Amino acid sequence: MRVLKFGGTSVANAENMNKVVAIVKRALSEDSAIVVVSALGGTTDVLIDTVKSASLRDESFKTKLSALEKRHLQVVKELMPVDQQSSTLSLVKRHFNEIENICEGVFLLQELSPRTLDNVVAYGELLSSLILSAKLTSLKMTHQWMDSREVITTNSNFGNAAVDFDITNKSVKKCVTDGNKKLFLFPGFISSDANKVTTTLGRGGSDYTAAIIAAATGAKVLEIWTDVSGMMTADPRLVSNAKVIPNISYSEAMELSHFGAKVIYPPTIQPVMEKNIHILVKNTFAPADE
Repeated sequence: MRVLKFGGTSVANAENMNKVVAIVKRALSEDSAIVVVSALGGTTDVLIDTVKSASLRDESFKTKLSALEKRHLQVVKELMPVDQQSSTLSLVKRHFNEIENICEGVFLLQELSPRTLDNVVAYGELLSSLILSAKLTSLKMTHQWMDSREVITTNSNFGNAAVDFDITNKSVKKCVTDGNKKLFLFPGFISSDANKVTTTLGRGGSDYTAAIIAAATGAKVLEIWTDVSGMMTADPRLVSNAKVIPNISYSEAMELSHFGAKVIYPPTIQPVMEKNIHILVKNTFAPADE
C-alpha cells in the first residue's frame, strides 16, 4: 500500500487532473494505493475571501462564488466525456448552491464564526475529490471515494483542529479493510469533531491528511506530488540555481518546514516518523520516466 497526495497545482485544471490519473494508473500497476487530493489550486483562498465578503455585507461575494462555480464546471466539461458529464455537473451545482445558502446566512447575520468558515472551505476538497472520482469512474477504474470527515476525528478547534489518533487510526484502518478495494480516494484537509461537525486541519492540511492515513494503514511510502521535484536548497522561485536535496532526515525536514519550506506542512512529519514511513516528494509535471 502506498499513499499519494496531490496538491492544488496538481489538480488545478482538467489537463493536470489527467496527469494525476496517469500517475495513479502507474502506481496501481505496482501496488494498491490511497489517493488524497487538495482543492483546485487557489480555491480555498477564494472561498475564504467570498464568505468574508458576505460577512461584511459586500454583495460581490455572489460574483466571486459564481466565477468559482464556473471554473469547477469547466473542469468537469474538459475532463469528462460529454455523455458522462451530467451527474457530475449536477453534483457541482448542488454543492455550490449549498455554499451560496451558507454565504447568504452569513450576509444577513454579518457574522462569520470559525465553525462556519470551516464548513465553507471544506467544499474545496470535497469538490476536487468528487470530480476526480467521477473521472476515475468514467475510465472504469474501480475505487472507493471516502469522506475524510467520517474517519478523521478531531477536537473542536475550528481552523486548526487536533486529531484524536486513537479513534482516527481505528476508523481509517477499518475503512480500508472493509472497503476491500485496490484504490481509495480521500479529500484532504477536512475532518470532523466528536459531534460530526466539520473541522479542518490547518492550511496545508491535505499533506497532514495523507500522513495520518499512511500511518494508520502502515503504508510503505507517502508520496507528496507537487510542482517541484523535492525539498530544495532554496526557494526556486527566488533562487535560480536551487538544487534538490536527494535525502533528508525527518528532523531536518521538520526543521525546514517550520522555517518556511512550503513543500511539506510541518505536522505531516510526526505521524510518518513514528511509523518510519518514507516520504517522497515528486513532481506531477516531470516526464514519467524521471
